[in-house]
Amino acid sequence: MVKLLSYPISVVYFIFFGITLVVFHPIQWITLNLLGYQAHKVAVDGLQFMLMRCQNILGTRFSCDHSHHVPKGQPVIIVSNHQSMFDIPPIIWYLRKHHPKFISKIELGRGIPSVSYNLRHGGSALIDRKDPKQAIAAIEKFADYIETHKRAAVIFPEGTRSRDGNPRPFQVKGLLTLFERIPSAIVLPITINDSWKTIRYGKFPMGLGTHLRIKVHAPIQLKDYPDHTELIKIIETQIKDAIKV
Repeated sequence: MVKLLSYPISVVYFIFFGITLVVFHPIQWITLNLLGYQAHKVAVDGLQFMLMRCQNILGTRFSCDHSHHVPKGQPVIIVSNHQSMFDIPPIIWYLRKHHPKFISKIELGRGIPSVSYNLRHGGSALIDRKDPKQAIAAIEKFADYIETHKRAAVIFPEGTRSRDGNPRPFQVKGLLTLFERIPSAIVLPITINDSWKTIRYGKFPMGLGTHLRIKVHAPIQLKDYPDHTELIKIIETQIKDAIKV
């Protein structure tokens, strides 16, 4: 019965979702090209807020448990599990003061209004998973940008989304590259719960009534952990222990 009901509601959702992407695409172009980075960031933050409101049509609720102080003036490496594409808007919105930027597959850099534009021009990295040399070079350039501008790099070490909430093993190469290239960073582990339920039936229809929860763990000073491999194990355990399936 719930799945049957989700068909017409999903149609309404996708109409508003599409309108939001189309409307914010020229807004991003105008703000970036005429007003600069900060104005573009405001537009991108506004886009995430509206995408979350579109999710409200499906009965999706968002909550973020973030009670820790994150020192200013340092770059941040946000490490998170990954359950659906709907992880991204709340991460950007709730952590917007840190200017989150993403490592994303190169295919998303074209063809999607607003999203592709922001990935290409907003400071994120686009990597070709079939070309390891290109991927590492792109991550290194991205890391240098984060270190220089004191912004936040978001990485999903699982490499791909978990379809049922059960986490996948972390792939460490990208994380190690970020740790090596951003030595002054604060590492901020994040656990996302129940995002996968928004796509429990696949791409269509959408899941209804999801409570997407984000838990931000205590920040970690990277310089306090010279053994980066050991730090990754600690972070992976912390993130996965907070996942509720």
